[in-house]
Amino acid sequence: MMSTAAANEADKICASCGVPACDNIKLKNCNACYLVKYCGVECQRNHRSQHKRECKKRAAELRDEILFRQPESTHFGDCPICFIPHPPDPKKYAINSCCCKAICDGCYYAFKLMKNTRKTCPFCRTSVPKSPAEANRNFMKRIEAGDPIAMRQIGSTLRENEGDYSAAFEYWTMAAKLGDAESHNQLSLMYSKGKGVEKDEGKKTYHMEKAAIAGHPGARYNLAIQELVNERYERAVKHLIIAATLGLDVSIQQLKDCYAMGVVDKEGLAAALHAHHAAVVAMKSPQREAAEAARR
Repeated sequence: MMSTAAANEADKICASCGVPACDNIKLKNCNACYLVKYCGVECQRNHRSQHKRECKKRAAELRDEILFRQPESTHFGDCPICFIPHPPDPKKYAINSCCCKAICDGCYYAFKLMKNTRKTCPFCRTSVPKSPAEANRNFMKRIEAGDPIAMRQIGSTLRENEGDYSAAFEYWTMAAKLGDAESHNQLSLMYSKGKGVEKDEGKKTYHMEKAAIAGHPGARYNLAIQELVNERYERAVKHLIIAATLGLDVSIQQLKDCYAMGVVDKEGLAAALHAHHAAVVAMKSPQREAAEAARR
């Protein structure tokens, strides 16, 4: 790693030819590591062999800074009605095709108890579709408006109901480009299993990491398992702690197993348990508990 003085000097000259920055010469950063600057593409290309190792190392460090940053919440976000965080369980919320808002089961349950509301959306009050075909038409309208959630839902419908993995891949790719974490997760699973695409470990990991960075607890957990398989225990524990802090129950058991293996200490496990408990409590409400009781 460069010293501070050397880094400051590198900011002022081209790392390849040594020409200083001036009014007529604008230096541009190496886009991978941001450690050095160049006056042009040719100088960057000429300097590549000397800079490659340092660049690769720093780029990996920058990537890890982003990857292991604790997300503020899961990719599910909050219910738009009660503003309580969604639990990391897709079975505990529903998405209507009219507005593509994720409504928690507690708000749905409370809404159904009200009079004359059963056939409308709890959020936008639009009439619920009378058939799957009508729901799909609603989703397609949302897709025309650039809604990544609608793209994700249509992709899921095509895969689950029609077995059309190629079309699902196209919709999930569109949604992923718009930042949809679940679509990134689905793409990682496709590349892992080779369904609709050829197996590709690099692309699988890429989409898994994008989903995890966006707050997807399941993708974060899958990264942890991948690191455990590769015996990179420190990285695995970091992923598990982040997943636990997002409220993912299964990550706690895995952390306990890691504690038994000696790869996480008592204090680290205790902190993860506390963070997980706090996340779970924050996701509770009387309405959600009533909805859970009604399902039993």
